[in-house]
Amino acid sequence: MTITFSTPAAAADDALHHEDAAKGNIEAAQRAISALSAALSGAADYNKILLRAAAGAGKSYALVRMVREALDHANCTRVAVTAFANKQVFPLAGDLGKALGAAKVCLFVAADRLPEVPQSVRDNVSVATTTTLIPSSCEVVLGTSHKLGALGERRRLLDHLGSAGNDSLPFDVLFVDEAWQLPRHRYSTVEGLAPISVGVGDVGQLPPIDPSQNPWRGDPGYNPYRAWPTAYEKSETTCVVNLPAVWRPTAAQLRLWQAFYSDWDELNCVAAPGDRSVDLPPLTGATASIWASVASGNPTLLEVDGLPAPEAADIDLPLLGTVEELLTPLLEGGFSTMARTYDGQGAPLDEVRVKSAAPEGNPLIVILATRNQTVDDATDMVERLTERYDLPDGVLVASTVDSWQGQTNAITVAIHPLSGAEQLDEFNSAFGRLAVTCTRATHGLLLVARSGLDDLLGKAPARPGTPLGEPGSRSLPRQTHQRILSAFSRSTLAVDSI
Repeated sequence: MTITFSTPAAAADDALHHEDAAKGNIEAAQRAISALSAALSGAADYNKILLRAAAGAGKSYALVRMVREALDHANCTRVAVTAFANKQVFPLAGDLGKALGAAKVCLFVAADRLPEVPQSVRDNVSVATTTTLIPSSCEVVLGTSHKLGALGERRRLLDHLGSAGNDSLPFDVLFVDEAWQLPRHRYSTVEGLAPISVGVGDVGQLPPIDPSQNPWRGDPGYNPYRAWPTAYEKSETTCVVNLPAVWRPTAAQLRLWQAFYSDWDELNCVAAPGDRSVDLPPLTGATASIWASVASGNPTLLEVDGLPAPEAADIDLPLLGTVEELLTPLLEGGFSTMARTYDGQGAPLDEVRVKSAAPEGNPLIVILATRNQTVDDATDMVERLTERYDLPDGVLVASTVDSWQGQTNAITVAIHPLSGAEQLDEFNSAFGRLAVTCTRATHGLLLVARSGLDDLLGKAPARPGTPLGEPGSRSLPRQTHQRILSAFSRSTLAVDSI
């Protein structure tokens, strides 16, 4: 039995691709660079520059460019780069090391984390576990906010390296990667390292812990657990620039990206139609229809009807069983992906093909869920399928959504956060959690849920929601959920039809 998928709302006809799309990001980054240059020269009063990005906008590329431009300024002799987690800092260190040379770039890392640094990063940077080991030739120091913001670290840096071009602080510019994931109380520990802070990040990822709660009751506009840029976005001494293009998704996924970033004036996609594809094995019936929809690049939503009741909200073995049945013929037959590569200006270059028999680069399929128990069950499934088909590393991975933010994969198979829910609550309707779920894939997205999403959203009580506005709740109102669902190709599967 085959099933038919509805056609999603089309992306804007005037969407730009290739060089035309990438040009917008290049120009936006240049505006941010010009603002930083003016601040370093004293021609502008900016002390905060925020480069806001949608998921997969190539923000790390823009950050590397901004670091290089800053160091070319006569008034900038040394910069720091920080982020919340080592998994964010390590790859950035490697990129900067390749661009500037190991003598100029130092990865400042805790001794117990040193074994986690990939060899490919170590080959391109200097590494220091204590302040006194940072080379005097270093122009860029990278470390987590916990490492650079340790008690007394600013004084140790000044004693060892001396002041930077500003003659009073160890760095002239502090760059913060994944800035919207760094809570204000963590930023406060590193803010004093430089007179100017540049925050670069995806505003749609999960915010810091408890962003909707304000423990500082005396001041409703202040929350030490909220992402730090939100405290400065409206300040006269802050320059805010949006990157208007994304590099990660297929052209067919752009409508979904636009649904998440609906208040942006412009959002284009570097990948053009035909730049990405998935070659499937011979399949039949409903399974063939489902994977054909995913392979088309359209975000695909499959609701499953007739399942036995789940044991609990976070224990849904029947739904995961359906996912396993769908994956089985795909993994058994083998598949491959094709992706067009681009130069730094977005111009198309060669095609790269990756086979499931010999994966390389980002994982091919990642199974995402929001709840830990569901991911534990999904991990068991991954282990079964990996052993059954002798899958090499990189073909199939399971993860929580929270842990997978900042990561990229070819195909996402995810459990919709609202699957089986009886109402919208703070957890299942969080903006960042759904955004991360839907924006990891470069080739195909399959969102799976128990049937009844429309009924849930139709009956759910109206509730406030400010997905991109702070302060306030970042929970999605039902209308926003409905808008996002309209960007999917949708169908319903009877559980006995596979």
